[in-house]
Parts: sequence; structure tokens; C-alpha cells
Amino acid sequence: MKDNLYNYILGIADNSLILGQRLGELCGHGPTLETDIACTNISLDLFGQVRSYFQYAAKIAGDNRSEDDIAMLRKEREYKNVLLVEQPNTNFAYTIGRQFLFDVYHLAFLAELQKSTDLTLSAIANKCIKEVSYHERFSSDWVKRLGDGTEESNQKMQKAINDLWTYTDELFHQTEADKVIVAEGAGVDVTKLKVNYYKRVNEILQLANLEIPESKYFQKGGKEGIHTEHLGYLLSELQYMQRAYPNMEW
Repeated sequence: MKDNLYNYILGIADNSLILGQRLGELCGHGPTLETDIACTNISLDLFGQVRSYFQYAAKIAGDNRSEDDIAMLRKEREYKNVLLVEQPNTNFAYTIGRQFLFDVYHLAFLAELQKSTDLTLSAIANKCIKEVSYHERFSSDWVKRLGDGTEESNQKMQKAINDLWTYTDELFHQTEADKVIVAEGAGVDVTKLKVNYYKRVNEILQLANLEIPESKYFQKGGKEGIHTEHLGYLLSELQYMQRAYPNMEW
């Protein structure tokens, strides 16, 4: 149970960690000052959530590792995030598309995690859901704004959704740790979120004058530690200071 709970927490937290890092890369590069600040604040929200999860994970591990050790000093194959969140900021449409496709899932996931029999996970979910509700509104509004905007913005938003769609199905895959924690009543059965997820996503895409991708081929592997080439580069930046100056503190 201990190892399964630890790995289950990593599976949740790593999504927010990696997505937060991706958004952090945009700081100072947003299309407008207001949007730049909004994306940076979402990044900070995600990192704040990560701290709560990793503090709990460190307590469970009981091997004197800190939250920073867990966040910064694992190897690439030890990260459990889905492939979607590690995709690069190709352009603003990709950033918004990636955020939107994750936010819809994240909000539904936290709503269920609030019911966890693990009081710590339930409390974290209860705290985080208010932030993620805003994230989902922000990304949904931008998808509609870009999709129903100019011809160019529509084309770019459509291409981003088409390319990122292949990573959505992995959100609903269960690892062995997931299955154990769900059976204990502490976890969320993500397979039950799938139908409503695609219903919500499809509603927003239709409002945005965007076509729903027809692709039936989906990528997976991130939850098992098998990632795209993008994660290694992301981790080299994320981990640099901790590896260059071991045990550093702010």
C-alpha cells in the first residue's frame, strides 16, 4: 500500500509539475501582458499544488527525502506524467490547446478526488479545485476566442487540437498503482471520467467553430515512465540548479 500510494501521488503531481514548468517557460513571452501574467499565475498555482502532493509523498517515503528531492532529482523514467503535458510551446495555440485538454480532465479528476478516503488527498483536492476551475475557464475561453476568431487563428487552433488529440486517451489509462489505490477507496477511477470528458471537450470545440478530430490512434507511455524526447530537455532546465549546486536552498 505504501509504495502504491507513493506512486499514485507521483502520477497526479507530475502532471502539474511538468505543465507548470512548460507554462513557466512563457514568462515574459505572452502575446499580451495580461495573458502573460495569467499564464504565469496558472504556472504558480500548479507548482503550489505540486508542493502539497510532494510533501505528502516525502512523508510516505520516509527516507529523509524532501519535496525538492522528489521534484528535482529523479531520472526521466521515474516521472509519471502523461505525455500531453510535456508537449512543447510550439505557438500560443498549442499552449492553450494543451492547457485546455488537460484542464477539463484535471477539474473532473479533482471533483472525484475530494471523495477520497485518504483525508490528505481529499484536502488537497478541495483546496486545488478552486484554482483549476479558473484554469478551465481561462483555457476554454481562449480556445473559443482563437477558434472563432480570424481565419489564421482558427487554422492554428485547429492544427494544435489535431496534433495534441493523440495524447488525450492516456489520461484515462490506469497503472497498477492506480488500480490498487482505487480499490482501497483512496483514488479516482479515471476510466469513468472518459465519456463526460470528451462530451465537455466536444461542446467547447463546437462553440469555437473547430472540428472534432477523427483520429483513433493515441499515444501512451508517460504514466509508465516512457516519455517523448521533449521531457529530457525540460528536465535539464528544471533540475539544473539542484544538480549543479547540491542541497542548495533559496
